[in-house]
Amino acid sequence: MAGAIIENMSTKKLVIVGVILLLFQAAAFMVGGLIAPSTTTAVQYLATKCVDTTKLRQEAKWFMPWGPNQCDKIRTFDEAMAKKIEANNIVFAVHMPLPNKEMSPWFQFMLVILQFDIAFKMYNQIEDGAMATIDVGLAYRDDTVSEWTEMAHSFEQRKLNCNFTAATTFENEGRYYECDPLPFMEVGSVAHKYYLLNIRLPVNERKKVNVGIGEIKDIRLVSIHQNGGFTKVWFAMKTFLTPSILIIMIWYWRRITLMRRPPVLLEKVILALGISMTFINIPVEWFSVGFNWTWMLLFGDIRQGIFYSMLLSFWIIFCGEHLMDQTERNRFSVYWKQVGPIVFGSFCLFIFDMCERGVQLTNPFYSIWASDVGTELAMAFIIVAGICAVLYFLFLCFMVFQVFRNISGKRTSLPAMSKARRLHYEGLIFRFKFLMLVTLTCAAMTVIFFIISQVNEGHWHWGEHTVQVNSAFFTGIYGMWNLYVFAIMFLYAPSHKRYGDDQSTGQCITGDTGANSGEDIQLTTTITHVDGPTEIYKMTGKGAQE
Repeated sequence: MAGAIIENMSTKKLVIVGVILLLFQAAAFMVGGLIAPSTTTAVQYLATKCVDTTKLRQEAKWFMPWGPNQCDKIRTFDEAMAKKIEANNIVFAVHMPLPNKEMSPWFQFMLVILQFDIAFKMYNQIEDGAMATIDVGLAYRDDTVSEWTEMAHSFEQRKLNCNFTAATTFENEGRYYECDPLPFMEVGSVAHKYYLLNIRLPVNERKKVNVGIGEIKDIRLVSIHQNGGFTKVWFAMKTFLTPSILIIMIWYWRRITLMRRPPVLLEKVILALGISMTFINIPVEWFSVGFNWTWMLLFGDIRQGIFYSMLLSFWIIFCGEHLMDQTERNRFSVYWKQVGPIVFGSFCLFIFDMCERGVQLTNPFYSIWASDVGTELAMAFIIVAGICAVLYFLFLCFMVFQVFRNISGKRTSLPAMSKARRLHYEGLIFRFKFLMLVTLTCAAMTVIFFIISQVNEGHWHWGEHTVQVNSAFFTGIYGMWNLYVFAIMFLYAPSHKRYGDDQSTGQCITGDTGANSGEDIQLTTTITHVDGPTEIYKMTGKGAQE
């Protein structure tokens, strides 16, 4: 019987292949959960208050909070008032990392969150809609004796969202507001060993700059970067999986080209899925360890977007090509109503990403969340994307249900067949349904593990071992999609058992009990353009033609 490997391979061999894939899947989760450390590390910093004693401000002067060339410091603003030091002469300095430590290119990125400590004063309360204007500079160096080199400088505004839970009375003066953390900085590459932030809060009462923001006591920063140990595990997985997918993709397309008929749409889409998986697998991140490529975060987002767009389109086309009530197949234009919104949505997410990470390539302090309009736009994107994801999953489930229902309708023809042929077609239907259920399971697993990673504390204790749930999520889901694409290309490759003219003349169940004889009553030849990779494909194609 001509067809794909999923139909011609014995059940025993298919079970062995399935078990091997499950073992690899379990290994992918275990690598992240038991071997890799947590995905990220958060380090808290308290800014040191330095005093700029120069009369003429020097842009090139950098203030170090500690070390041999540390700045002149004050502990509190009361001390500054006693010494008659103006607010414009106070510089908040933060050195990253902490003393006796170094940053590393293996950290991949650095995300910084800002937190103001603001005390309540009856005559200096935070006004509604208060905006903090921040004059911030970022510098770097690679040893402890070199001069600092400016990396970025910007004037930024951040809206304060603070609540005072106690009564606004004189008795409660000195108590702190509860303020939301503010997005502050994101750098897409950690190519240097030491970083220095100098932050000023310039005051200009005439221009209403930093007026009505309360009495700021301290500035706290939280720096988040990827763990070097997790980065190495991640790179190792990419390096291992890249040749695996590339080899199976070349092998798959070679088998397709050996056919005497041209490839059908479904086979082309499977190849495109393999190409997109290979694109996301290629471990170009290795170069980010030696080069200061700040665009790697944006490039990674683009690669993921291409893969997920291709994956979502593949599922639509895969189900659509197996719907028997569809009168046209093997034409990409038929799916523009389904694939079009996927492409449009991906393009919108790309524009959204460019509006933030694209701008951050030149200004790491920019954040789309810093303004009301940007925040509303960002939230709208996230909400719409979530709604679309749910609707897509429901639509996919509906399409799978339609495919199951239509294929089950063919079972009415099975009793008229000989026992051997009936068992063969029952096996084909079962294998196809099982693959569709695996597809839905993979989609559901992605959503479930994403939710788990968001609501748990990051790790579980399992006996003497600590399971890093977030790391297991990343490596497990990444491995799952690679195994899924590998399985699709392997199972839907043409079987080597039969090549020739029969590959271009498929046979389908018709259920015409008035045909010649018992074993042949279920078979009929279909026209060339509906031939495809599997018997199920040909069965559904015949149903569409009828």
